Amino acid sequence: MSKSGSKSAPRSKASNADGISASTAKLRLLKKLRCTLNFEKRAWAAGAECVAGVDEVGRGSLFGPVVAAAVILYRNDDPAHRIRGLRDSKLLPAERREDLALLIRRHSIAWAVAAVDSARIDQINIYQASRLAMLHAVQQLAPAAGYLLVDAVRLDCELPQQPIIHGDALSVSIAAASILAKVERDRMISAWDPVFPMYGLASNKGYCTPHHLAALREHGPSPLHRQSFSPVWSAPIPQEVLGFMLDEPAPEVVPGDEEPVEAIAET
Repeated sequence: MSKSGSKSAPRSKASNADGISASTAKLRLLKKLRCTLNFEKRAWAAGAECVAGVDEVGRGSLFGPVVAAAVILYRNDDPAHRIRGLRDSKLLPAERREDLALLIRRHSIAWAVAAVDSARIDQINIYQASRLAMLHAVQQLAPAAGYLLVDAVRLDCELPQQPIIHGDALSVSIAAASILAKVERDRMISAWDPVFPMYGLASNKGYCTPHHLAALREHGPSPLHRQSFSPVWSAPIPQEVLGFMLDEPAPEVVPGDEEPVEAIAET
């Protein structure tokens, strides 16, 4: 076959026309977006009270819970409670996220954080677990939210809501929720690093890094890894079970009990 008639090799899904990874391309896009109060102002102008931004963190991690947050900021960017520098948590260094998290807790009308653990993730899948964590965060807000701005998805509740693609890079309320969820989840995962030092959790936060994958192949998954995720279930060594899990009797299921969810809330 002539050179002109030959078919070019298909491009990898992980790269685009510029030869960069999909994650790098996404970060470049997010940096170009402007995080504003425009969505909040439209909701306020339509009569909404207590507009809450909602987001989750940890959806792509191999280890530990998915964590969500909901935040209600003061209306019309009240100068006394203005928080400068809110943007998608992925675009902020860790120290800046910590500083902003303190300001968000101090200068928001209400905030809440909720987590769904790895066992529940394996039961219902990560998409549904993420939505569940976000819903639980919303349900803990006091005062309650009257309108939701949600990053990318719609929640199973009767509250009026607007899903926004790349919402954490466009809405300051969603960005605030993203920051709180990221800070809390990083704290939770880092606390497990001394228990499972072989995985490097303090640095990778449970995400899929070369070191983490190598540790899975060498040591197998911990009890807190997500067994439904391919790099975990395909590890050559079976998943570890902690001793207390074998010793304790199975909990009695009481009809009507809600699923256990870790949570933190404050007004």
